[in-house]
This record gives sequence, structure tokens and C-alpha cells, in this order.
Amino acid sequence: QVHLEESGGGLVQAGGSLNLSCAASGRTFSNYRMNWFRRAPGKERELVASVSFNGGSSYYTASVKGRFTISRDNAKKTVSLQMNNLKTEDTAVYYCAAGVGDTSEYWGQGTLVTVSS
Repeated sequence: QVHLEESGGGLVQAGGSLNLSCAASGRTFSNYRMNWFRRAPGKERELVASVSFNGGSSYYTASVKGRFTISRDNAKKTVSLQMNNLKTEDTAVYYCAAGVGDTSEYWGQGTLVTVSS
């Protein structure tokens, strides 16, 4: 019902910034909580940030809090992750996902973020 496509990844030096965008197609985008996950080399997937269906509440994992900002525009059917002061530890493939409650039903293909020192 929802197709997600990420963009905005790339190579950036530590301390730099990137903005990831996830474009959704489908008619029920506003029903879903939107999440950004990442999977770093050799590590398990982790939830980076999440925003409620109406944008009223957000969650950030401790390691990115204060540096990353998640936002959504239900009219445009997009969700963004603004990443500032990037660290080498942020290197990962980033995925956006849509779900209800604690589940993620729809997933994007991922976009690679590489932070160099």
C-alpha cells in the first residue's frame, strides 16, 4: 500500500551534514508512524529515529539525539532525516520504514551514508 524510496546518502567528512529524504507513494501515508533505521557494517539494525503519524512526537536513539532531526510532511508524503555533526560511527545503510505501533510493514531500499575522518 505504501512504497518508500530513500535518497540523500553519500560520502561526507566527519562534522558534516546530510539530509536523507524518503518519498512515499500510496494513499495511506498519513496513517503510519515513520521510522529511520540503520545497519552499520558488522552490527545489527537499529532504530535511529521515529515520528508519529501526525508529527506530534518523535524518538531518537541516544547516540544521535541533538544531532539528527526527523520530520514529515504528510501533504507531500515525505519524511526526512537531517543529520548534523556526523561521526564515523554513523556510517551505515539507512532505511526508512512505515508501520503502525511497534511494527514496520513497509521498507525502502536503503541509502548508504559513509562518514570519513
